[in-house]
Amino acid sequence: MSVNILVVCVNQDILKVIVRLINANENWAAVGKSSLPDAIDALLANHFELLLIGSGFTESEEQGMADYVQNTIPDLRIAKHYGGGSGLLSAEIYQALS
Repeated sequence: MSVNILVVCVNQDILKVIVRLINANENWAAVGKSSLPDAIDALLANHFELLLIGSGFTESEEQGMADYVQNTIPDLRIAKHYGGGSGLLSAEIYQALS
């Protein structure tokens, strides 16, 4: 069974790469969104184990998203990824899921 991961990142090109890298792992299934409203819609319509927040959001936007998740989906884990390569991405995901 795959771990469902929602990736939210403003930059479309970076978002595509992150989703592709995550989906290369047979145990993970990623969906990407480039705006917080789209991410919230996806969270309400689907079950995810992890929310991965990428680059491009202000600190207050990230905090608002984290607050929303903690209040509405408290079991959803949150991780942040701002770059650093596929090895770091995998490590961040494994750490968030452990």
